[in-house]
Amino acid sequence: MARFFIEGGKRLSGEVNVSGAKNSALPIIAAALLTDKKVTLKNVPDVFDVRTMIELVTHLGARVDFKRNTLSIHTPKVKRLEAPYDIVTRMRASYYVLGALIAREKRASVAMPGGCAIGPRPIDLHIKGFTALGTKISITEGYINADARNLRGQNVDLQGPKGTSVGATINVMLAASRARGKTVISPAAAEPEVVDVANFLRALGVEISGQGSHEITVVGCDSFHSGVNYKIIPDRIEAGTFATVAAITRSRIVVKRAVSEHMTSVLEKLREIGLVIREAEDGIIVDGRGRRKATDIFVAPYPGFPTDMQAQFMALLSTIPGTSTIKESIFENRFMQAVELMRMGANITIEGDTAVIKGVKKLSGTQLMASDLRASSALVLAGLAAKGTTVVRRIYHLDRGYEKFEVKLRRLGASIRRGK
Repeated sequence: MARFFIEGGKRLSGEVNVSGAKNSALPIIAAALLTDKKVTLKNVPDVFDVRTMIELVTHLGARVDFKRNTLSIHTPKVKRLEAPYDIVTRMRASYYVLGALIAREKRASVAMPGGCAIGPRPIDLHIKGFTALGTKISITEGYINADARNLRGQNVDLQGPKGTSVGATINVMLAASRARGKTVISPAAAEPEVVDVANFLRALGVEISGQGSHEITVVGCDSFHSGVNYKIIPDRIEAGTFATVAAITRSRIVVKRAVSEHMTSVLEKLREIGLVIREAEDGIIVDGRGRRKATDIFVAPYPGFPTDMQAQFMALLSTIPGTSTIKESIFENRFMQAVELMRMGANITIEGDTAVIKGVKKLSGTQLMASDLRASSALVLAGLAAKGTTVVRRIYHLDRGYEKFEVKLRRLGASIRRGK
């Protein structure tokens, strides 16, 4: 099984190109099932999750060609209405084909999703949204079965115990795109990835408005544009990760293609810590060579601080003098990287949904085990800053969402290699 070998303590420099957003690409690939016309997607990251989604839509009947980050999808006919367990269990985002199949075929059977082990992520809001649109849902033998022969636009309430849901918002948008009449989703998630999916639906010919706000309106249609070409937005989490690389290694890095308005909360925290960040012609310049100070982070839905960045910041804050805190309000088990960081000498105490971090002078390299996608990137960041050699096992988690991560790091001067 592959692992990373990292020699820490090196200052980095140079430029890094941010890939396309995985969390946009996955639902947009599923959304391509809505039409029998050819769709071409550009800036698609070549990561494991994307390959899994390609395998799934191919299983359903799509003809797919993926070369050099350009993906063409053509589904003249949906050949299967079942998304099988052996594919879906590898990736939670597989559930997006449910919304697409409900819209196009009015029937679907999708296995309950898998993904990272970061706590319960129920699909209650997805089911609530589909039901509001007139879909009959049943769950049998681990499969979600949908009968949407009476699919119709409605007002859809997606308020959950922890707010709205990105996945449910997107899935309802997909289903509503071919429902009869108008659908109003409120409260809707406002993340840039939701906006990206909405803009793709508009490129197809769907009448949609309000994306980026907490109320999205979709008017269903049956006729889609042909020859759609669409470019995926840059990945704000990858951009934030590399900005944090600059911080933890005390380096100056140009993060090209980073969209700063998608990263406001992350950049604000880095500036608060003491980094100097400037806009560049095509991205941002992150200078982490100055003095820094502790801070407190509250994880919240967009435009709040993203849950997908808290692990990386935990690694960073472990190296900053003083006491910092991170309060995780979205997922219950997303501090799994803390135990591994403590094996490196980090001083972290977990108190319910809050991590208390007291910065240490130096982390020490050791053997580490990744538990999920973002935790794995946090352990790599810690290894880059640590004294000695760090070995990170189970890096298949990282390969789910970062394209050529170690290659990009080596181009910046990091000593990191992949081996067994």
